[in-house]
Amino acid sequence: MSLNIIVLAKQVPDTRNVGKDAMKEDGTINRAALPAIFNPEDLNALEQALRLKDAHPGSKVTLLTMGLPRAAEIIREAIFRGADTGIVLTDRALGGADTLATSYSLAQAVKKIGNYDVIIGGRQAIDGDTAQVGPQIAEKLGLPQVTYAEEILDVANGKITVKRRLENGVETVVAPLPCVVTVNGSAPECRPRNARRLMQYKRAVTPSEKAQLSAEEQAIVDARPDLSLGEWSAAYVEADPEQIGLPGSPTKVKSIENVVFTAKESLRLDDNDEQIEDLIKDLIANHTIG
Repeated sequence: MSLNIIVLAKQVPDTRNVGKDAMKEDGTINRAALPAIFNPEDLNALEQALRLKDAHPGSKVTLLTMGLPRAAEIIREAIFRGADTGIVLTDRALGGADTLATSYSLAQAVKKIGNYDVIIGGRQAIDGDTAQVGPQIAEKLGLPQVTYAEEILDVANGKITVKRRLENGVETVVAPLPCVVTVNGSAPECRPRNARRLMQYKRAVTPSEKAQLSAEEQAIVDARPDLSLGEWSAAYVEADPEQIGLPGSPTKVKSIENVVFTAKESLRLDDNDEQIEDLIKDLIANHTIG
């Protein structure tokens, strides 16, 4: 059986390089001040989708992302690795969304896509670490969900079999389709870019990107429909203005800082039981341990 698979992915700021300009006065992330990358666990999710596509000929993988127009970069990255197409949900009205508003907006986009069998996303994004968006989308769509997935073992007879990696072991579960699956970082890494697909789809663009091309380049895109990526607004997915962006976000970030731990002093011990015993007593006394 062929499958229609939606992969939820996010272009995130590289949180390894958080500086003083990483936050705006309104409490939202200053994304222009940070390098943008493909969220790591969403790459794990993409690999699971591509494995399903390999196992079920005729399947289609659509990447859905919400963010600035430049988020089309991760759609192209996904296509280079094996995805078929993608959609950027982008609108100024969506800015500053917390997980509640984000999940609502993405759920509206999923409804607009329609005709899906499996929705796969990373467990969480590194800029928020909440692991809430995937489960919230499942709730808003009224779908079963499987979280902490490490491998999708099988899809057959209207059911999906998933291996989950939990804190104290591994669990295999079966759920009916359609279903939402969120994938752990412990899942297999995503395959690399395919050189042939890179050459074939390097000109894939959204409408706003196409408008910036030369007439000659636009003619190339017009001649190949597979190079046209989707770019949807909040109005297009019929989103309620009161449930998106800052108006729909009860969570507000007040501050963000980069904490770097440095050693102010050090203690060198000899191979001496008495010194080790004294150190343990000191650690217990200052409540570091015990």
